Amino acid sequence: MQFSSSLLEDAVNEFARLPGIGKKTALRLVLHLVKQDAALVQSFGETVLKMRQEIKFCQRCCNISDADVCSICSNSMRRHEMVCVVENIRDVIAIESTQQYNGTYHVLGGIISPLDGVGPDQLNIELLINRVQKENVQELIFALNPTIQGDTTIYYIQKKLQPHSINITTIARGIAFGGELEYADEMTLARSLQNRVPVERFVNY
Repeated sequence: MQFSSSLLEDAVNEFARLPGIGKKTALRLVLHLVKQDAALVQSFGETVLKMRQEIKFCQRCCNISDADVCSICSNSMRRHEMVCVVENIRDVIAIESTQQYNGTYHVLGGIISPLDGVGPDQLNIELLINRVQKENVQELIFALNPTIQGDTTIYYIQKKLQPHSINITTIARGIAFGGELEYADEMTLARSLQNRVPVERFVNY
């Protein structure tokens, strides 16, 4: 791809760094910005920069937040005794869009995957264990992607929590094994949450 401007080329290369954005799509986005009013492009850039500089992670659940504690954890109307354990922030957004869950969350930041070099110490598992020990958590709902890695993560956390009297469930397998939670339609995801079952049914080693 040949460019008549090094400025244009640099901008395209930066956009192409984004996931799912190829050079052609990056070029289309950059050319769109070129046509816009300079003030609008400046506002766009400042918004992205402000987001990156000021965004935080909730100290309680590790969700994206504007403050030290996210709006879900600070909401007194939520059921704080119920914690839905998810892999990433996109899963929180997916579940929230169903409008069928009124508890809180805990974002692990990934799942245990030895082949990818991801172990328990690299995830927010100890913070979850501490929450269970210090807070009045009555139920953990595992809403991890139904894969071998997801089941391994559930099994590991379940073993860590054995000394504690807590109800541990997982969303029903309306989500196909090997599927991605964030791509499930809202109705399937909502029903999976409502029809959650004890973890032991799926995690047997």
